[in-house]
Amino acid sequence: MASYSELMAQAQKLMAQAEQARKDELSSVIADIKAKMKQFGITAADLGGAAGGKKVGKSKSGAAAKYRGPNGELWAGGPGRKPEWVREVLASGKSLDSYLI
Repeated sequence: MASYSELMAQAQKLMAQAEQARKDELSSVIADIKAKMKQFGITAADLGGAAGGKKVGKSKSGAAAKYRGPNGELWAGGPGRKPEWVREVLASGKSLDSYLI
């Protein structure tokens, strides 16, 4: 029978492998979910996750939201890292004006 330390080493190795497998599969899973949401016209709000249990009209930071994303995401437009949907809109050459609340 293996010792405790050997079993722990095996467990840590398996956990590292599992995490790597999760990371490898994540982008295809997200792409599949987005495709199905688009196909059926489902928004993040339909899933109950857009407001995250917070009052509608407030962003994650607590500041009043100024922008609403294509899937109902809220953003206050403050300093710091921009949400992914904002980066995608800007990268496509569009203006955020059409997303003002």
